[in-house]
Amino acid sequence: MALKKKSLLFYCSLFFICSNFAQTNKNNIAITSTALANSFTLFSSTATPAFYYDSKDAKVVQIAAEAFANDVNLISGKTIKLNSSNKIDREFAIIAGTIGHSALIDDLIKTKQINVTAIKDKWELFSITVINQPYKNAKKILAIAGSDRRGTAFGIFHVSRLMGISPFVWWADVLPEKKQELFISGSYVSAVPSVQYRGIFINDEDWGLQPWAAKNMDTDIKDIGPKTYAKVFELLLRLKANYIWPAMHPCTKAFYYYKQNPKVADDYAIVVGGSHCEPMLRNNVCEWAETYEEEYKKKPGEWRYDLNKDEIYKYWDDRIKESVNYESVFTVGMRGVHDGSMSGPKDPNEKVKLLEKVITDQREILQNNFKKSSTSIPQIFVPYKEVLSLYRRGMQLADDVTIIWPDDNHGYIRQLPNEEEQKRTGGHGVYYHLSYWGSPADYLWLSTMSPALIGYEMKKAYDYGAKKLWVFNIGDIKPAELETQFALDMAWDISNYNASDPSAYIYNWAAETFGKENASAITRIKNLYYQLAQAGKPEHVGLLKFTAKEINERLEAYQKLNDMLDSCKQKISKSRSDAFFQLVSYPVQSSCLMNYKVLQQQLALKFFNENNITEAKENALAAQTAFKIIPEITERYNRFIAGGKWNGMMSWHPRDQKVFNAPLQFDSLKLKTDSALLQKETREAQLVKRITAQQLFENKSTVNCKLLTALGISGAGITGGDNAVINYKLQLNAGLYSIVVKCLPVYAMEKEKQLSYTVVVNNDAVQTANVHAETETAVWKENVLRGYSMAATEHKLITSGNTTIVIQPKNKNLVINQIEIYKVQ
Repeated sequence: MALKKKSLLFYCSLFFICSNFAQTNKNNIAITSTALANSFTLFSSTATPAFYYDSKDAKVVQIAAEAFANDVNLISGKTIKLNSSNKIDREFAIIAGTIGHSALIDDLIKTKQINVTAIKDKWELFSITVINQPYKNAKKILAIAGSDRRGTAFGIFHVSRLMGISPFVWWADVLPEKKQELFISGSYVSAVPSVQYRGIFINDEDWGLQPWAAKNMDTDIKDIGPKTYAKVFELLLRLKANYIWPAMHPCTKAFYYYKQNPKVADDYAIVVGGSHCEPMLRNNVCEWAETYEEEYKKKPGEWRYDLNKDEIYKYWDDRIKESVNYESVFTVGMRGVHDGSMSGPKDPNEKVKLLEKVITDQREILQNNFKKSSTSIPQIFVPYKEVLSLYRRGMQLADDVTIIWPDDNHGYIRQLPNEEEQKRTGGHGVYYHLSYWGSPADYLWLSTMSPALIGYEMKKAYDYGAKKLWVFNIGDIKPAELETQFALDMAWDISNYNASDPSAYIYNWAAETFGKENASAITRIKNLYYQLAQAGKPEHVGLLKFTAKEINERLEAYQKLNDMLDSCKQKISKSRSDAFFQLVSYPVQSSCLMNYKVLQQQLALKFFNENNITEAKENALAAQTAFKIIPEITERYNRFIAGGKWNGMMSWHPRDQKVFNAPLQFDSLKLKTDSALLQKETREAQLVKRITAQQLFENKSTVNCKLLTALGISGAGITGGDNAVINYKLQLNAGLYSIVVKCLPVYAMEKEKQLSYTVVVNNDAVQTANVHAETETAVWKENVLRGYSMAATEHKLITSGNTTIVIQPKNKNLVINQIEIYKVQ
């Protein structure tokens, strides 16, 4: 498999591509490579503006101004002078500041040169205005006004993005296309963010971010520290995000252990929180289990609130005292020291009472330290894993606490608020995984959660009222750059998800990142990459059983994907080759190789069992060849891309799971009968017809249904509201048939735990099937690995001929991917 590269940007003389990534609100802002009437010169061969900010404004404004100056230098080679004076002494000036904290911005408001009525006293809004002749000695000003400190920073970075600076300019080496001149004209007013708190959880950092940071960033402490976090926080600002759950695995010291960390977060105006097992900003893995004695000069007692309340209460209280001057969202509740259930009474009802007592006391701590009612202090409760079962027992939770509903760790949200819960003043949010360590299998290496799935689930949550806080578990950040950018862009503006065409986002991202001329090819590559992974992630493919027919179809699809990648690489400019390798080549090629390794070995075993030694040897050798390339391209990622910048970031075998092991040599193959696989092959031989969602829709076999493209194992799904019907006609011979409906493995949501549909064949009796599976059950484990849930109904046809199959979804959250008809022998 050849390795190649790619790049280019996305401009013409006028470009609006960023309008696809940010809200418009009667805006006419434009970036051009030639001057227009009333345009402002961002840089040209003869002029470069000065950048003015108020030294009394928030630190993040200066940080964003400095980053903007670096962006201009990167794209043009020009130097923008930064000035914290309130006296304008240049003909062309950029003024950025926060309303009420910037004398220059306040003066422009006072003299009616800018109108901030639409943004004043709002959350994280900004306006951008080109002003002609604002002062006697200034010809033109570009004014960026923020409603608050983050609003100002977002406004500054918004101009950077319009210029062609990717949010991942540093984190994925997306270098901008060089420009001689750029001008900006018009005005822009941002709209209220769709989700108030939008952020990430750095997690499972043991094999990527932590060793990389220790080696390349915070080398003095050999850990993830303030230098690394400064880069993380800049990325969040460029993505218009504002919130973080810091890294917290045992390999990393607690965020507050390094006293500069919260200070840096405050400088960058990032809100700090804690994960579902880190109440009250305490990282118990580090601070209770490891450094407690260092802090308190004694060993900790038992992590049980019913037996050790005073010690735990003080432990929490001390952290809140430390955090009162910083912007935080406090996680309330209690679990184990790490990702386990809360120790305490065995009786679940008694456990509920204990959890209620814990939260009552935590709210008392917050109220005592902040000297105000706990109802005005941001708090979240995350009913993750076993905690959801406690909540479902009727646990009482203060109305102002935000409930953060988690997915099942595999991208499917378990529960969302009902009508009564939606009335809570604290609102609701979502905790969603793009990366995971746990049951039934990890996916820590490659990022394969599609924007179509992320978008579908998060829009569903938004429609259920979960719009207060979204936090995404993104592992090590890399290689989840595209998926993270989509998730946070959607949190900023929900319309970035288009249910009828989620691939439009990928196209716009590819155009922004690699040039419009490459966008279509990259979109096709990504769509196939995601679709194949839906039917078995690279980290999971070794746990699935495929028939020979399925293996050959899958190998053929991955060969097609690899050919598409090779063709696209050749069209990428040299300046974007490193970015292309990180964002497209490495994940796609690694996924291809992992499937080659696993599937070729499965074929080798099949042929060995059939005593076809020649074929078995060839397949075993092909598996070995694919395996050997994986560490080679990972070495390239770590040592050679961007001059070795990412050395230590990428591991091809996180947690050393068995799925990453070398395939068996031919001499190690043994005869083995797999009864489950034999049963599947027998079933496969009985297949009469497979109809995908796309085919159903194109054949006009649906009524009151919607087609969701790029979603699920078949590349599309059908969903419907009330009175939705699938009506499919075909010719069948008399006999007994099984109709299998394969669906996206989502949840019913509305407590009845029924994700059902009815089936009627030729006006025969109605049959009802339910595809809902509760988390951690055997069926659920199978569903999330194979990428679909399913149910089957049997129907006897007395006569041959025209047959009508009518399927009616009974839950609006049901998504049907395909229907399969089998002749029962």
